[in-house]
Amino acid sequence: MAHADKHIEISDGNRPRSRHQETEPMTRLFRALAFLSMTLAATLAHADILPAPRQVSAHAWAWIGPYDGPTRANRGFRMNLGFVVGKEAVAIIDSGYSPEMAEAMLHDIRARTALPVRHVINTNSQPHRFLGNDVFRQVGARVLAGREAAERMAQDGAMMANAAAGILGVASLSVPAAPDRLLGAGESIDLDLGGGVVLRVRHAGTAHTKGSLVVEVRPDRTVFAGDILYGGRLPALIPDGSVKGWLEAYESLRTGDAALFVPGHGQPGPLADFDHPTRDYLARLKRHMDEAVEKGTDIESAKATFDASDWKSLANFNELNGRNAYQAYQESEAEGF
Repeated sequence: MAHADKHIEISDGNRPRSRHQETEPMTRLFRALAFLSMTLAATLAHADILPAPRQVSAHAWAWIGPYDGPTRANRGFRMNLGFVVGKEAVAIIDSGYSPEMAEAMLHDIRARTALPVRHVINTNSQPHRFLGNDVFRQVGARVLAGREAAERMAQDGAMMANAAAGILGVASLSVPAAPDRLLGAGESIDLDLGGGVVLRVRHAGTAHTKGSLVVEVRPDRTVFAGDILYGGRLPALIPDGSVKGWLEAYESLRTGDAALFVPGHGQPGPLADFDHPTRDYLARLKRHMDEAVEKGTDIESAKATFDASDWKSLANFNELNGRNAYQAYQESEAEGF
């Protein structure tokens, strides 16, 4: 009996799969998992440096730092930093203690917007305010600072970068290029971020440091005041600053209609929140030292008789109060000549 040849038709849907076809989905899965793993690792690495930024107004965010000084453990994060998003662009308020910190800032910003970062504002000349500048400059930002702040950056920038590298345990940190734009005493500038969001940046004189800048976010009625305001931590007087100028800069914050202030250190709040920890402390210190100099009291006696007990609960009181007394006395003495 003859047997007919069997002809079997196999549709594409039933065709036996090649080894390549069988492994291709698995390869894609492994690649996806590897990408997710790298993304998670990068996110965790950035989270080691900075907490998630907090939205403080309709267009502004802030990273709120702890009070301790810079250490390897905290990666130098011990201050407040911020950014503002308009319809067309982003602006940074202070660029952090290192390029690594600035990269973490940029990572957080990119999780919220793809808009270009066009401006960096250095509110003063301390290393945690400007050592990350070049990271943002590389993505197209221009840097704005006070004229006196830029002079200090140029003069002491290498020393600051070397000190920061030693604290962080890295071989070296580069000194950022000089700021692109400078504001002098009494000057201000408006930075338009689009969509009605405008930053009014003004030179506030000598406070914690020379060349302090204040950033008002319009229309949010929010002000980034830098180190003119301290909350929860005792203010720190340094040779580059002035207690008299600081008090004047503080009073200048009352001239606008801002409802929320982001300090250089501490929690955001209305200006009244900073009367006790900043203004009242500085005013009492200034008054005491002026009277001591006028009476001919020596510096050690003036320091010993300064009653700062109302501020003992503030962070860093033991480290800073005595040093502040010396600095304020020397300023009052210089004013008396």
